[in-house]
Amino acid sequence: MKVLVVGGSGFLGGELVRQSTAAGDDVVATYRSRPGSLDGADWRPLDIRRREDVATLTDAVRPDVVVNAAYVQADWATTADGAANVALAAAAAGARLVHVSSDAVFSGAAVHYDEASVPDPVNAYGAAKAAAETVVRAVVPRAVIARTSLILGDGGSPQERFVHDVATGRRDGVLFTDDIRCPVHVADLAAALLELAASDRSGIHHVAGSDAVSRYELGVLVAQRDGLDAAVLRTGTRAASGPPGPLDVRLDCRETQRRLRTRLRGAREFLACG
Repeated sequence: MKVLVVGGSGFLGGELVRQSTAAGDDVVATYRSRPGSLDGADWRPLDIRRREDVATLTDAVRPDVVVNAAYVQADWATTADGAANVALAAAAAGARLVHVSSDAVFSGAAVHYDEASVPDPVNAYGAAKAAAETVVRAVVPRAVIARTSLILGDGGSPQERFVHDVATGRRDGVLFTDDIRCPVHVADLAAALLELAASDRSGIHHVAGSDAVSRYELGVLVAQRDGLDAAVLRTGTRAASGPPGPLDVRLDCRETQRRLRTRLRGAREFLACG
């Protein structure tokens, strides 16, 4: 199978590349500024804001599957317009499309959200992700749209790096006690996305971990796993001092999990010490 990973140099994209190449797939992966470090993939530069460039690359590659893991939080053109460009190119190539979305499409007012919940974003990033979902569904009706949450790994995620920097005094910062999510391990997420790509499923799927934890609780778990002093982590609230954004957003993944072989572990399990 030929797989095109859009945003392959990112944290999730790199894991998608790793798992796809390990499975024997023919993998083409894109990057915006510099290629990823993984061998076995054909790395191609791509700015998904440029519709003609996306169409040209996809037409040349002729992938069976396109997984779009590319986004820039502060850039509507990449997150929303770029998703439209990828969807149009995938449709023209007749490729299966898996689009990675986010729990940021929700405000947190309802706390619990299943796949039928209607987006009600409260910041620009959430609005861009919601717009991307709309255009993907319109252009590629059989696409999978996979909403996920905070993505962690074995030390390489932005969230983990932030905890390390704060715990070791390399930077100032607080961890919010009122910002609650359902973190997922990058390996579980990538496996679930590739499983969905190989299935006949379509539409919205929630692919996140089974535990709802605050960013502070998550930071303590990371610190304990990595032998850091969790006592030095300072707390704060997004409501009082953080940038605008949803507070308590818990993705209900039970419907999707019933259809997956991949088990979506909770943070308390995958960050357990020892």
